[in-house]
Amino acid sequence: MSFFKRITQIISGGKTAVPVKVKVMPAAKKPVAPVVDQSQLIAAQAQARELIIEAKDQAFQLKRQADAQAQNIIREAQELKEKALKQLAEIDQREKSTAGQEKHLQLELKKIEGIKQQQLDKLEAIAKLSQAEAHDLILKLYQRRMAREAAEIIRDAETSAKAEAETKAKEILVESMRHGATDYVAEYTVSLVKVADEDMKGRVIGREGRNIRTLEKVTGVEVDLDEPGVIRLSCFDPVRREIARVTLEKLMADGRIQPSRIEEILSQTKKDIARIIRQEGEKLCHAIKVFNLPIEIMDMLGRFKYRFSYGQNMIAHTLEETKIGLKLAYEVGADPNIVRLGCLLHDIGKVIDEEEGTHVELGVKFLKQYHIPQAVINCVAEHHEDKPFSSLESTLTYIADAISGSRPGARYADHEGYLKRMTQLEEIAASFEGVESAYALQAGREVRVIVKPQVLTDDQSVKLGSDIRDKIKEQVQNFPGQIKVTVIREMRSEAIAG
Repeated sequence: MSFFKRITQIISGGKTAVPVKVKVMPAAKKPVAPVVDQSQLIAAQAQARELIIEAKDQAFQLKRQADAQAQNIIREAQELKEKALKQLAEIDQREKSTAGQEKHLQLELKKIEGIKQQQLDKLEAIAKLSQAEAHDLILKLYQRRMAREAAEIIRDAETSAKAEAETKAKEILVESMRHGATDYVAEYTVSLVKVADEDMKGRVIGREGRNIRTLEKVTGVEVDLDEPGVIRLSCFDPVRREIARVTLEKLMADGRIQPSRIEEILSQTKKDIARIIRQEGEKLCHAIKVFNLPIEIMDMLGRFKYRFSYGQNMIAHTLEETKIGLKLAYEVGADPNIVRLGCLLHDIGKVIDEEEGTHVELGVKFLKQYHIPQAVINCVAEHHEDKPFSSLESTLTYIADAISGSRPGARYADHEGYLKRMTQLEEIAASFEGVESAYALQAGREVRVIVKPQVLTDDQSVKLGSDIRDKIKEQVQNFPGQIKVTVIREMRSEAIAG
C-alpha cells in the first residue's frame, strides 16, 4: 500500500469515509461548518508523523547504500586507471627498448653489408668476373644441367609412351576394322550384253552401220561386236556405260532397232538411271545417318553405284570407310560429325567427269559451291596427303580410307594389266632423248623422270614434261584419274684439290 493511501486511511480512522451531509442554505445565509472529531484528528496526525519519520529513515538508508556503491565504483575506476597508466608506461618503455634494438640492428646490418661487399670485391678480383657475369654463368650451367635431366626424362617418357601407344593403336585399329566390316560385297561387273544369236548383232549394226553409229554417238560409248555371243561396251564413264547397256538390252528386247527408236529408248533410260542414282544417293546418306544434304550432292553420291576402284564398289567402300572412321573418332575423342561427312564425301571427285583435275581437286571445288563446312572440305583435300593434315578428323579420314582400300579382299586388280601399264609409262618416258631414268610411282599416278643435265637445259626439261604428257595421253588408254609427270634436272659440280 502506498504512503499516500495509508495516510488517507489513518485520517478516516481505518473506515470508509462517510460523507457529511451539509444542508444548503439560501444564498443570503452563511454556510455552517461541519463538526470534526478532534481525537481522531490527533491520532491521525501522530500516525502521519511516524510514517514521515519512517520514510525519512528509509530514504537515509537508501542514500547511505548509494553513497557506498558510488565509493566502490570510484575506487575501482581509480584502480583501473592506475593499472592502465602502469601498462602504458610499460609499453612506452618497450617501444623505447625496441627502437634502440632496431637502431642497433640497422648498424649491424650496415656492417654486414660492408663486409659482404668487401668479400664480393675480393671474389670478383680473384675470379676476374663481375657479380652479374658470375650470376649468368651459374644460371647457364644450371639450365644446361636441368635441360639434360629434362631431356632424359622426356626420352624415357617418349619410349614408354610409344610402346604403349603402339599397342593401343593396334587394338583400336583392329577393333575399328572389325566394327567397320560391312555386309556389302564388292561387285565385279563388266559392261557385257549377251545376244541370242549373231543375227541380233547384224540388227544392232544396221544397214551400212547406221544403228551402231547412232548408238555410239548418242551414248558416248564404244561398241565392240568382235567377241562371240556378247556385245562389249567400253567407256571410262561408268554411268554412260550403264545407260548404254540398259538401252541396248531394251532395244534388243523390243526388236525395233533403228536410229529414232535408239534415241527414244535412250531418253527414257536416262530418266530411269537418274531416278536410280538419286535413290542410291539417298540410301547411302541415310545408311550413314546424314540428312538434309543438297540434292546435287546426293545425286553425285548415287553415281557411286556404277563406279568401281580396282574392283571395289564405291558405295561399299564409302560405307565401310565411314564405319571405320566413326569408330576411330569415338575412340580418340574427335568430332564424329566431321569425320562422318569427310568419309562420305572424300571420293566425290571420282564421279565428276565434266572438268579436268584430280579427284581431290574436283571434290574440293564441287563441295565449296554448296557451302560445306571448311573442316569437312579439309578432310577431302587431305585424305591422300596432298596437303599436310590440318586436324585430327582429316587424319582419321585418311586412315579409314587406307584401311578400307588396302585390307585383304577389298580390291581386285588385274596384276598383269597393272604391271603392263606401269612398264608402259616408264618406257614412254625413257624413249625421249636426254632421259637418264624414269620411274612410275603411286600406282601409276605419277611418272618421275630424271634427265641428264649435260644434255638438256632447264627450258628443254620443261618442254620434255609436256611432250611426255602428250604421248601418255595418246598411247595409254583408260588410266584412272590423272598422271603427273615430274622432270628432275640436277646439276652437280665437284673439284678436288690434291
